[in-house]
Amino acid sequence: MTETTALTYTASSLRPAAKPTFYFIGVSTGQSSIRRVFPVWAEHLGLGDVDFAGIDLPLHADPADYRRVVEFLKHDELSLGALVTTHKLDLYHAARDLFDESDPLALLMDEVSCISKRDGLFRAHAKDPITAGFAIDAITTEWEGRTAFLMGAGGSAIALSWHLSRPERGSNVPDRIIVSNRSQDRLDGLREIYSSFGTEVPLQLELTPEPGDNDRIVSALPAGSVVVNATGLGKDAPGSPLSGEALFPVDGIAWDLNYRGDLVFLDQARAQQQERRLRVEDGWVYFIHGWTRVIAEVFDTEIPTSGPDFDVLSDLAAAAR
Repeated sequence: MTETTALTYTASSLRPAAKPTFYFIGVSTGQSSIRRVFPVWAEHLGLGDVDFAGIDLPLHADPADYRRVVEFLKHDELSLGALVTTHKLDLYHAARDLFDESDPLALLMDEVSCISKRDGLFRAHAKDPITAGFAIDAITTEWEGRTAFLMGAGGSAIALSWHLSRPERGSNVPDRIIVSNRSQDRLDGLREIYSSFGTEVPLQLELTPEPGDNDRIVSALPAGSVVVNATGLGKDAPGSPLSGEALFPVDGIAWDLNYRGDLVFLDQARAQQQERRLRVEDGWVYFIHGWTRVIAEVFDTEIPTSGPDFDVLSDLAAAAR
């Protein structure tokens, strides 16, 4: 099996890579299953003698720290690229000028979830619109008559809003997309980005500084609605965007983008699962798609998004989890 060392850095402790290294930029990278999954995948995919390292940054870190991390990745010869989670918007806003090239979705979404190098170019990619789409399509492909309520206005909510509202979906779109957030600036940013999507799906933005604010929205949703925890609460910080008073929609879906942490949102949904005929999903499939798309980009290798070969990767990840 490919051997990787358990490296974790901060913005101030980065050191030149001793061998080709792939990075994970997050908040608590040492707790992620990718620490165990990546070596198994690297062996299966034939990625060679490659190391894996996490870079931990606090939520909404100092822009200077984001720039320090990006400059390191750009100039360190053996640093191959990175997956970015949680910091997708903040990192790109702080360091977009350091990239030689940004793909069309990075420009549209105003974020970066994948950093790669190719042909001498240091590149930014937004993979979330693709990976979030694969993940939610694995949960449901039937949207006509449903309402989507996304709690959190970060990169994942932007990606899901784009995927669900694309004009080419025809009538198979939510009747509206509701996005809530604790701060107004993220809602304003999402409104501006959403206006460029060219969609007729209504967008409703809600400022929800307290969990009770989200409770009221969830409890008023029509039957069949989809409720998504895209806040990071339960993983990057403890808790849930809901209190214990929220009433989930009958015949609805509750999806937590997290798969690790205290997962309070999932506990809240499961407590009502039988009574409300609720389907409850965690973020494991999102994890698989998110990582495989970034690995394919960074290592310039083909990785399927479905079928027997993808199932093998899923099984390997589940065994290592």
